[in-house]
Amino acid sequence: MARLKIKYKSGYKGGKYAPVFRYGMMLASVVLITMFLPKQPRFRYEFEKGKVWMHEDLVSPYNFSILKTQSELDKDRENILKSIYPIYNQNTQVAEQQLAQFETALPERWQTAGLDTLDENMATYEQVGRQLLSDIYKRGVIALNNKFQSDRPNYNFTLLTDNVATQRNTAEVFTVETAMEYARKTIGNRSAIGHKDWLVDAVSNYITLNYLFNEPLTARLEEDALANISTTRGMVQRGELIVANGTTINNEVYQKIESLRKAYEEEARIGGNWTLVVLGQFFLVGLVVSLLFVFIYLFRKDIYHNNRLIFLILIAITGMLLALSWAIKIKLPSLYYIPYCIVPIIIRILFDTRLALNIHLLMVLLAAFFVPNSFEFVFLQLSTGMVAIYSIKTLVKREQFLISSAIILGTYLTAYLGMALMRDGSFNNIYWSNIAPFVFSVLLTLLAYPLIYAFERVFGIISDVTLMELTNSNSKLLRELSYKAPGTFQHSLQVANLAEAAIYKIGGNTLLVRAGALYHDIGKMANPQYFIENQTKGYNPHDGLSFEQSAQIIISHVSKGVEMARKNQLPEVIIDFIRTHHGTTRVDYFYQSYIKSFPEKFVDEDIFHYPGPIPFSRETAVLMMADSVEAASRSLKEPNAQNINDLVDKIIESKLAQKQLINSNITLKDITEISEIFKEMLKSIYHVRIDYEGNKKETVSLKPQDGIA
Repeated sequence: MARLKIKYKSGYKGGKYAPVFRYGMMLASVVLITMFLPKQPRFRYEFEKGKVWMHEDLVSPYNFSILKTQSELDKDRENILKSIYPIYNQNTQVAEQQLAQFETALPERWQTAGLDTLDENMATYEQVGRQLLSDIYKRGVIALNNKFQSDRPNYNFTLLTDNVATQRNTAEVFTVETAMEYARKTIGNRSAIGHKDWLVDAVSNYITLNYLFNEPLTARLEEDALANISTTRGMVQRGELIVANGTTINNEVYQKIESLRKAYEEEARIGGNWTLVVLGQFFLVGLVVSLLFVFIYLFRKDIYHNNRLIFLILIAITGMLLALSWAIKIKLPSLYYIPYCIVPIIIRILFDTRLALNIHLLMVLLAAFFVPNSFEFVFLQLSTGMVAIYSIKTLVKREQFLISSAIILGTYLTAYLGMALMRDGSFNNIYWSNIAPFVFSVLLTLLAYPLIYAFERVFGIISDVTLMELTNSNSKLLRELSYKAPGTFQHSLQVANLAEAAIYKIGGNTLLVRAGALYHDIGKMANPQYFIENQTKGYNPHDGLSFEQSAQIIISHVSKGVEMARKNQLPEVIIDFIRTHHGTTRVDYFYQSYIKSFPEKFVDEDIFHYPGPIPFSRETAVLMMADSVEAASRSLKEPNAQNINDLVDKIIESKLAQKQLINSNITLKDITEISEIFKEMLKSIYHVRIDYEGNKKETVSLKPQDGIA
């Protein structure tokens, strides 16, 4: 279970006014959500087509009209549009203008073509051309509109000539193409015309449209006609039985119930008390947020007392519910375009499974009050939300997002197909276009990845992906540690192995404790030679210092480590391991040496104590024990099984006696299991072999080389 990935503080309560801010954030979130939720009252019954009516007999409380279905409205719309003829205006000036231009240009064209210049010959051509153009424009030239042709080549239209309307058909008039063909055929039948092609070309240049489509007027007629479409068919009288208990809801009954629902909500919207609707929503939202905080208080007190994390959770919940409210307000074609699974994914990765599931459940239940087909919505969103949470056990690879998205999409499709088949019992009534919102929603869910990074940076949370990056030994700080303090680096690796194995056994975040262990001693890089694991044989810089100075140098590696970590922008949760890995324990070697050397002097113990705080999580507690055990094991002259067992028990008992683990949420059973893990691993590290033949433990110890263990 992923947990404890946040910045902790020993005994953290968030300050004197933290509860005020916490409850203030809760109230602000409730008010904000309530403000933006849809304000229509809710119909009390849930129903689906093809299902049995499980409520009491439904009797109409008042007269209401039966609404037409969408298919009926579409059919009416289609019929209305077919009954509207497009409007064309006749431009009477076009014929006059084109004939005048033809007469003016013909002599020049005649001369340019080098034809016979006798006046009577050209006059014949002019007469034929004029007559032909007059006939064409008298009949009319039009441009056909594909919108009105549909499955037939010709259609009726209304022709306006000087505001006088006549009904015509496109079969009775010319198009530019058919007019030119008519001219070619007519001229071809004239034996007196010698240069037929020349005259056809001359006439064709003056054929243009004189019936012009009036699109604005046509559109206005269509709009007026569509506005007058009746949206109802028939009435249900007050006291009439709509559906009886146990009756299957067929198409007709479904439409009556749906009409009653809309009539009820419309009447309540107009005549209902808006203030009471808002009050009811406030109670519902307040109940949901209160239930969430009760859960957090009972099971995640670490989050409850951290206002930053409370703020993060409230942002995620409020943001999603506001997005849903916005979608309902703008009447989004499908509410499934909203990526509802993004919140449980983010909460799962940043916190844990239980919290993510609890938040998702409460959000879906609250949303069900305001969405249509609420049962279908709840089933789909709960199913996909659970799959989203389960599919991301630990996010250590980027492709897990893609895999999770594919599984979420598969769940959406399976659930939708199952509900559609159960409702209609046929593949024919499944609208495959309804799948598009699911695909879009899943694609938007991928935004969880950059959002997680943003939340990490803003709220000081750390995810498994970041932990994986931090545990890379090629990172800048770890490379520097291995170069400047190789003994400390090897010690940190061994501590990481011990702590990771222990936390895996008792439950906790293994990646977190490993990262904390790798960085817990980076402060030793400031003075590496003052720590025994980095010292060369025959030289100890402490020989020239007082015991107090030596103790302060040793203790200072904690503060220097915190300084280095913050300079390199390590997350606060990693810095907590640096601050707590020695707790408030004492540098016993130099303290005891001081007592022995100066028994008559007063000793200020604070000089020899680490500043703390003590560990305040399972992970930090395990690291403290692993660090002490690993360091002490290096001093064993004979690391056999008995010595290792005694050493581990002694160190852990010492931590308990000094009350270093009282804030770490760790049990005695956990400590026993940790102790056994440490013993087994240390025996393996020091190559302790057990002779079982004589039922007697004998050890052969091979001391590790300097700087390796």
